[in-house]
Amino acid sequence: MNLSLQQRLSTSPLVIRATKISHKFVDHRLLKHAFKSPAVTAVTFGLVFFFLCADNFASNFSFSYHSNDDSGGPLSRVVHEISRSNVPDSGSGSILRSLPAEGIYSGRGGATEETILEDPKSLIPPFNATRIERLAWFREKIPDIEIFNPNPLTEQFHSRVLQFLNNNCSIQFFMIWNSPARSFKNRDFLAIDSLFSSNPRGCLLIISRTMDTRRGYSILKPIIDRGFKVLAVTPDLPFLMKNTPTESWFEQLRSGRRDPGGYIVQNLANLIRFAMLYKYGGVYLDTDFIVLKDFSGLRNVVDSQTQEVDTKNWLNGAAIAFDVGHLLLKAFLEEFANTYNGNRWGNNGPHLMTRVIQRTESTPECNYKVLQPEAFYPVDWVKIKRLFRGTVTEADKRWAKQLLAELENGDTYGVHLWNKLTVGMKIEVGSVVGRLMEQHCLVCENIYT
Repeated sequence: MNLSLQQRLSTSPLVIRATKISHKFVDHRLLKHAFKSPAVTAVTFGLVFFFLCADNFASNFSFSYHSNDDSGGPLSRVVHEISRSNVPDSGSGSILRSLPAEGIYSGRGGATEETILEDPKSLIPPFNATRIERLAWFREKIPDIEIFNPNPLTEQFHSRVLQFLNNNCSIQFFMIWNSPARSFKNRDFLAIDSLFSSNPRGCLLIISRTMDTRRGYSILKPIIDRGFKVLAVTPDLPFLMKNTPTESWFEQLRSGRRDPGGYIVQNLANLIRFAMLYKYGGVYLDTDFIVLKDFSGLRNVVDSQTQEVDTKNWLNGAAIAFDVGHLLLKAFLEEFANTYNGNRWGNNGPHLMTRVIQRTESTPECNYKVLQPEAFYPVDWVKIKRLFRGTVTEADKRWAKQLLAELENGDTYGVHLWNKLTVGMKIEVGSVVGRLMEQHCLVCENIYT
């Protein structure tokens, strides 16, 4: 019986046989019976797994796509009609392509650093507040929540995105960053570094107010200077929600008529991820990956982190790829608006995706596939820390060599690093993570710092 890489890591800690996986994808129509099996995960394990996965799904706020599309032409040059409505007038053609020019940020009163932006922690409501108390607190906050308020950069959002993606992109990538730019560390940069190492003709949009600053530009400059296409853009949330199933929901939230719940920032990140893919199409990726392969073969796919489809954390959402206006994305947005619960961590992210897929797995017109865990989660969160440690013994070295061979030659597109667990860990010399980063980088700086 063939075992998955995750299973072999647990059953054979020293030696892992390199085994090719015969099927990259799980067709959603084959999952019909799997969803009906009873859950067997222990309560304690399930709770830990739940918080880790949900936090990962919403930890960072980022896509364009397929240069060849038989049905609709190059998607990197075509934007769905829903995004063409209410397009801002670009005037005399002075559309911002990139960030290096002086004066780009003058619309913010001359501010140049991300310190002008609210700390995400300031959007955490008082602990144990009732719904009425939380709504009152939120209404007082609304005038000062910058992501709700227009500025010159939000007004240019759509035109900047269109011009950037109309740049011969082989694939359109999106990432989201909702923390201060000073929190964008070496490991986050290495995710971008590895992305362009494997997808040099791709275009990466980072949806972020904090990275759309001079400090953010200085962080990305080593990639830009090498000729790769990356741009941080300040999102225009009202525009993103316009003509989508979440338009009314967002207006209620912004006007203080909707209870935001306890996880405002995380839930907005979930929403932005779905809306960006719905309006522009492409690949969304979290910033805690090492990218190993070209993504051009990925289309209309959802990631899975475990084959235990009975668990609510079967899907993750850290790596998803869709065409513009895909029906499954529309279903995600409808589910978000109809079942929003801001007090249940993961309800509007991984669990939302699972609920929708459970309902649509027998709907042929949805046309999507669920990736096997090996595609992005070859090592689960229980075992990931071992990959950060150096190899000392001969047995460790043999284990690392065989694992690296499997990752490089198998069906793994990227290795998820489970930042929630590993963010404080040092990448040791000789470790699997260190060697992967060395082999899949362009700038290749500060790997071990």
